[in-house]
Amino acid sequence: MKLLTYSLALLPFLMLGQVQTKYKVRTIAFYNVENLFDTTNDSLIFDDDRTPEGSYHWTTARYNKKIDRISEVLSKIGSKTTGAPPDIIGLCEVENKAVVEDLVNHGHLSSMDYGIIHFDSPDARGIDVALLYKKSTFIPTSFNSHRLLLFDDEGERDYTRDQLVVGGVMDGEEVHFLVNHWPSRRGGATKSNPKRIRAALLNKRIMDSIQRLDPDAKIISMGDLNDDPRDDSVKNILKAKGKIGQLDSISLFNPMEKMYKRGLGTLAYRDKWNLFDQMLLTPTLIHSNKEQLSLWKAGIFAPSFLKTPNGRFQGYPLRTYSGKNYTGGYSDHFPVYLFLIKAVN
Repeated sequence: MKLLTYSLALLPFLMLGQVQTKYKVRTIAFYNVENLFDTTNDSLIFDDDRTPEGSYHWTTARYNKKIDRISEVLSKIGSKTTGAPPDIIGLCEVENKAVVEDLVNHGHLSSMDYGIIHFDSPDARGIDVALLYKKSTFIPTSFNSHRLLLFDDEGERDYTRDQLVVGGVMDGEEVHFLVNHWPSRRGGATKSNPKRIRAALLNKRIMDSIQRLDPDAKIISMGDLNDDPRDDSVKNILKAKGKIGQLDSISLFNPMEKMYKRGLGTLAYRDKWNLFDQMLLTPTLIHSNKEQLSLWKAGIFAPSFLKTPNGRFQGYPLRTYSGKNYTGGYSDHFPVYLFLIKAVN
């Protein structure tokens, strides 16, 4: 945690004045870490390709390099502002709890004393979501994993990732975090769209159930939605708005929409940027009164070392694999983050 001192005039959503105010700043981050598998063949999932003998030749050396690189990224998100790694980190595309433990125990992160909340999902590929939290910052009081039931055209179960829900206390206030990895666009965006609509409906039901118990609940839903801020699942089902002035009691604020309109993205495909990695907030986190936890700003973490330096894909995320060719990078996604602030009396 870092205390920042600002003139109120420097923050446009605060009342103008000359009073110097100190703020606690909390960083919330999300990162799709691109197939963070261990090297052991698990007979219960389809991870055969991600082993030393598999088609990706996923060796211990490559795994250790991946852990080193991902933990380095996590340690730097928001650090120029706060001087420390994020307080909360949502992850997707992790195989199991063991790989997450390797991340938090790496030298880049070990001093932060992160706790881990993880459930095994029924996803056929064996990838899950997880939440990391600094034990000094956040105290979990509830956590659950919600199953998304999908079926293919033949009526067979289509196994995908669960949605993780964690509630707890941060700076004396209750906050809920949802971590998502919605169904991919495999087979085409239009054909696969109903699956993401179902994922959005589940997300909405989860948030509704929290708000029935507490209408003023503070909720942040984060994840790789495999949809952009303007797509139906986000815009029409979750009712996410890109402008604070448009918010009402049943909508969410999406700080990523403005970035998307500017042509920014977290992943690129066929010369087009998408902003699938998003962070959505309930209006209860949008305050003019900064004595409560409030959104300050959000962003995409895309320093130069995370980008492909040259060639056809220059500027794209520097990924671990391009097809089945090992490139030794980080991930095919950039991380996203937001800052919450709270005035210190």
